Parts: sequence; C-alpha cells; structure tokens
Amino acid sequence: MPKPHLALLAALLAAFGIQYFSDRIDPYYLDVLTGIGINVILAVSLNLVNGYTGQFSLGHAGFMSVGAYLSAAVTMFLGPKLLGDDGGTAFQQGALFLAALLAGGLSAALAGLLVGVPSLRLKGDYLALVTLGFGEIIRVIFQNVEVLGGALGMNGIPPYTNIFWVLAFVAITVFVVTCLVNSTYGRGFLATHDDEIASEAVGLNTTRYKIVAFVIGAFFAGIAGGLYGHFKLTITPTGFDFTKSIEIVVMVILGGMGNTVGVILAAILLTLLPEVLRPIAEYRMVLYSFLLIVLMLVRPQGLFNFRFGKARG
Repeated sequence: MPKPHLALLAALLAAFGIQYFSDRIDPYYLDVLTGIGINVILAVSLNLVNGYTGQFSLGHAGFMSVGAYLSAAVTMFLGPKLLGDDGGTAFQQGALFLAALLAGGLSAALAGLLVGVPSLRLKGDYLALVTLGFGEIIRVIFQNVEVLGGALGMNGIPPYTNIFWVLAFVAITVFVVTCLVNSTYGRGFLATHDDEIASEAVGLNTTRYKIVAFVIGAFFAGIAGGLYGHFKLTITPTGFDFTKSIEIVVMVILGGMGNTVGVILAAILLTLLPEVLRPIAEYRMVLYSFLLIVLMLVRPQGLFNFRFGKARG
C-alpha cells in the first residue's frame, strides 16, 4: 500500500480515537479544534485553486454557503421522514449526515462548474471580481429564499458534526489535494500556474485544468460548509459574506501559496489567534489586523513558506 494511503488510514484511525475519548476533552478545546479542522479544509481546498493553479478566487465562502444550506436542508427536511419519530439509530444518523455532506459538496461542485466554465478564461483581477460577484449573488439568493429561512437563516440544524467527521474530512481533503498535485495529471495544474501561454503551446488545455481545480476546491468547500452548519446549528447568509472569503484567502497567502503544510499551519494560527486575543475583546480585531499587516510586510512570501520542497506562488 502506498505511503499516502497509509497516512490517510492512520489519520482516520486517529480521528476515531480522538472521538472515542472526546468526552474527556474540555468542550471549549473540542470546539476550537473543530473550528480549526473546518478552516483547514477551506484553506487547503482554496490553495488548490489559488496556490497550485495560480488563479485568484474570492468566492470560496459562496461555495461554502451552498454546501451548508443544502446539507442542512437534507437533514432538516428529509431527515425526519427517513429516520422516523424516534430519530433513528446512531448508524442511521451517521449515514444521513454523510449523504447530506456529499449532497452539499456535490451541489457546491456544480456551482463551481457553472461559475467556472464562463469565467475561468479570465485572469487575475477580472477573475477575482467574477468570483466575488458570484459569492454575493449566492448570498442574496439565500437571503431571499423563504423556505431556507430567508434573511433569518436556518435554525435548529441537527448537531451531527463531531470531531471524528471534521478530522476525517481534513485527512481526506489533504490526501486528495496532495495526491492530485503530485500525480501526472496534477502536473497540469502546476504548468498552468507557472506559464499558461507556454502550457497551451505544448498542447495543455489550461482552461480544463482550471475548471477541474475550481470544481474540486468548491466540492471540499461545500463539505466544510456542511460541517460548519451542523456544528453551529444556525446559519445565516451574512455568515458567508465577502469577509469570510477574505479570511480564507488570508490563510492561503499567509501559509505560502502552493504550500499545503504552510496553509494548514496558517489556518491553525488564524483560528487560534482570535481566541488568544479574546481577553482584550475590544482591541482584538485591531491587533489581529495589525499583526497580519506586519506579517505580510516581513514575510510577503508567506509566514510558513519554509521548505519541504519549493513553494509555488
């Protein structure tokens, strides 16, 4: 069995072990760890688009919202019919939750395909504006769909997210992105990033590679959205606005574009930093922003862009 598969299996077993002993872990630390895991999924999936393929997407929160709303709709509207009045067994709830996450991820992937096909022929700032516009369109749509709660959002979402699901999908996301980038096919992403014109000159369809990266990134963003919704138990359109997309982009840039390990470390840091600054809540966002500015001035290539191999970006 190849080493990446062994690492994935070990990670899944570790996730199961942590879940088994989760009742002995302080609930606060468990919540923080869950938030870290969700942010890692978002950052690693966006890194495939922005870091490895060289695009600049500002709509990742839009894909996250699609996954959050669609997975919540499955568990809230179909769940009672499928599980019955007694709520079903733990296995049935797990199967329903997995189906809901996959439905949310596939819906987000479809949204990524719909926005990617017409827009990924654009580059740089133009692509950023298109993806930013897409994210805002999705937010406004959810804000006006009454069956999904409208501006008030969806409340009473079943609390299906636990540390096992989060860590398991963190492992799967990192595994898929790493194996994809290091595969023969994945070299097309790196070639598109390095020199799109030269890649097209030797016969690579760079638009196809960009769309594939976009769709895969959107899929895992949808998974993260589903985990987020069933963790917070309440979702609103304002929770997936432009600011959320910027937070994810900052994780990718701070970690080092095209550096999976660095992006993971940045996601951990930027999730913990607001918690560390919580005692001085009135100055928290000011200090948080100031630290980010200093870090980007001191290390514009990314705070964690030390090498395990050369970073791209």
